[in-house]
Amino acid sequence: MPKLADHPLRYPMSNELHARPFPRLDGPCVAQFLAIKPTADAAARDKSKDLAHLIALLDRFGASHPSPGATHYFGTLGKHDLKWEQHREFVTYTFFSKGEYVPAESVFPKDWLSDAPGSCMTWAVIEVFSGIDEDHVLQVLDQRFESESLATSFVLDRSALIAGDFRINAKGQTNFVVFADKTTGPQRIGRIVQRVCEIEIYKSMAMLGLARAYKLSPELGILDRDLTRLVGNLGGAETEAEATLVKLLNISAKLEALVAQASFRFSATSAYSSIVTQRIEVLREERFHGRQTIYEFMMRRFDPAIRTVAATDAQISALSGRAMRAADLLRTRVEVERSAQNQFLLESMDARAGLQLRLQQTVEGLSVVAISYYAVNLLTYLLAPLAPFIDKPLVKAGLVIPVLALSFLMLRRIKSKHSAHKD
Repeated sequence: MPKLADHPLRYPMSNELHARPFPRLDGPCVAQFLAIKPTADAAARDKSKDLAHLIALLDRFGASHPSPGATHYFGTLGKHDLKWEQHREFVTYTFFSKGEYVPAESVFPKDWLSDAPGSCMTWAVIEVFSGIDEDHVLQVLDQRFESESLATSFVLDRSALIAGDFRINAKGQTNFVVFADKTTGPQRIGRIVQRVCEIEIYKSMAMLGLARAYKLSPELGILDRDLTRLVGNLGGAETEAEATLVKLLNISAKLEALVAQASFRFSATSAYSSIVTQRIEVLREERFHGRQTIYEFMMRRFDPAIRTVAATDAQISALSGRAMRAADLLRTRVEVERSAQNQFLLESMDARAGLQLRLQQTVEGLSVVAISYYAVNLLTYLLAPLAPFIDKPLVKAGLVIPVLALSFLMLRRIKSKHSAHKD
């Protein structure tokens, strides 16, 4: 039996599902998570620079290089483990250190950071403690976090406790702590830390849509006001339809430009916010000492921002729809006015055609007379040799009526043939 050929993407796509495993972590340990976003848009981004920047870091520690075109990497750098992932809009570096927190310079050299092909989007430090001692937990929470924005909860059937205030400290870092029960395995601890990193980066990426919405709001307000004014004047008889149509088309062009600027960012915000919600749901949070959970924090702080982005996106769509409907109404009005003008023009042309027809008939009558005059003279010259036998004036008089009749019939027959050919 011949072997069935595999689709060229069958194995690459299957391997992609298994290419980014969760880290295996034993407490106590520290994870430092850095996300770098290039300034260029996702479509214009040169991903080879991300890989080159990773290789520059690996060379400092004498570590092996990833394969060409790789989008993920996991290896050991000195005393640390490194997990590198390349995403569509950003690239992430996660260092895992055993024991207590180590200075950032030991894992992210300053000169290497300064050469990064982008800017810092997220820098999170997740410290993992072994055991859940409530007195120790409360002491750490009071010392490290702002109580007003602190989110704390048990996760995954109380196998661990997560806490963080989502604030950027003086070092430019966002701190989280994870207290893992001593019975919790390294794979589950790794999944919890990974979820915290994903919540932080996708939350930060989603918030970019809010900045874009704030930037577009003033221009949208101006366009909304102009569009409302134009639509309100559509029924006025003194309104020049064609001039108003030009203004409406200008508004529509500006709205389409805004759609082009914001569509990707707003779509990305929607996707990122969905991932944040999903990552929080899989943690299966339970309340700790009556404090707010991560879900409640996001509901109070994050969801309004996402709703603002969605409202701005809806406003742009609504304005575009209004502009299109108003333009259709104006086009209809312009067509009606032009139809009235065309009707008047046709009536004027019909009147001119009638005058032209009467003039033509008059000319035809005169043409019969002129043709008959010359025909009579020609026939008179033709009969000149018989002059001694006939009276010339009498001959002319006798020829007038037959020649007139023949000329009239001839012109009428020619006109009938032209009319039949035209039909």
